[in-house]
Amino acid sequence: MDSKPAPIYVDNAATSFPKPREVIDTISSLLGGMSLSPGRSAHRYSLECSRIIFEARETLASFFNCPDSSRIAFACNVTEALNAGILGLFGTALHPGDHVITTPFEHNSVMRPLRYLEKNAGLTLSILPLSDEGEVMVSELPRLMRDNTRLIVVNHVSNVTGSVVDLEEIGRLKGECLLMVDAAQSAGVFSIDVKKMHIDMLAFTGHKSLFGPTGSGGFYLREGLALQPLKMGGTGSNSETEVQPDFMPDIYEAGTPNTLGIAGLGSGVEFIVKTGLAAIRGHEQRLCALFLDGLRQLKNVTVFGPGAGRQRAAVVSLRVKGKSESEVAFRLDREFGVMVRAGLHCAPAAHRAIGTFPAGTVRFSFGYFNTEKDVATCLRGLDMIAAR
Repeated sequence: MDSKPAPIYVDNAATSFPKPREVIDTISSLLGGMSLSPGRSAHRYSLECSRIIFEARETLASFFNCPDSSRIAFACNVTEALNAGILGLFGTALHPGDHVITTPFEHNSVMRPLRYLEKNAGLTLSILPLSDEGEVMVSELPRLMRDNTRLIVVNHVSNVTGSVVDLEEIGRLKGECLLMVDAAQSAGVFSIDVKKMHIDMLAFTGHKSLFGPTGSGGFYLREGLALQPLKMGGTGSNSETEVQPDFMPDIYEAGTPNTLGIAGLGSGVEFIVKTGLAAIRGHEQRLCALFLDGLRQLKNVTVFGPGAGRQRAAVVSLRVKGKSESEVAFRLDREFGVMVRAGLHCAPAAHRAIGTFPAGTVRFSFGYFNTEKDVATCLRGLDMIAAR
């Protein structure tokens, strides 16, 4: 009987794997070493957990060049963070009839809240166009802006094509509009400076390129900007009142926090700082370039997204002529051990924009722990599947 091929994980755009040893050790030591209830008591375990969460908040603030760590609020993932921002702005900075600009590359974590407010609260929505190279045309932003444009929401890196949006240029053009950034695919790979890029709200998740566990994430909120909280409850502060605290981060962090997830996220960011963001980005770029170069040699394979020489993340979507996306993904896994994702990737607007709706694509997403040997196996598998 043939042995199963060794597993090769190239689905890092969904969740990064493996995690750094430091992250695993942090979570294991906490889970077996103490009660995890920060801010709820004055005993040593509670105080230690409060310290761990504070240090993770400080680490993230430094990583994104946020001047005040209290402006970082933790959430269970980037979806919750984006919902907190989009829905929470309604009634404070957004009102019925206001105009919002976004891109065709948005994940449903952005599109669904926006479409909900469009339908139920009278917001109007405009979508930036794509260039012939499959990149968001930031230069068209002034043309789309109106007197009542209040918010611009952009996905920094597309989880479908790896296309990168120029945040600095948007920050320069946005004027008085608020800029909300979905950094799900970019945080941990691309440099993000909330002050330099004029970002008003940055939503991030822990379990992708920040190397944290699932169930971790959060957002940065600029000083002077407020959201209606999505949930209310215990915070460990102002317990004498039945009214939610009005200060950050407590106003947005109701309920016992995910201490394990936050601690793991903090360790993941520390690993990135120690390794070097440039080293991580450079390694992923080399793997992506090697993969794209190999794909150009294959017959019956169509690649979507920015071409050679364009800035992009190590996320590559493709199709194999005559094969369904699910068949290609299934055979890559079973015959070659290569784990990818097939379908719409929770971003139907992106697939409509690049012409791959409704079937979607086969997506390869390389991470820091992938190797050139992994790339070679991916190419060999695709070559054999496409040739049959």
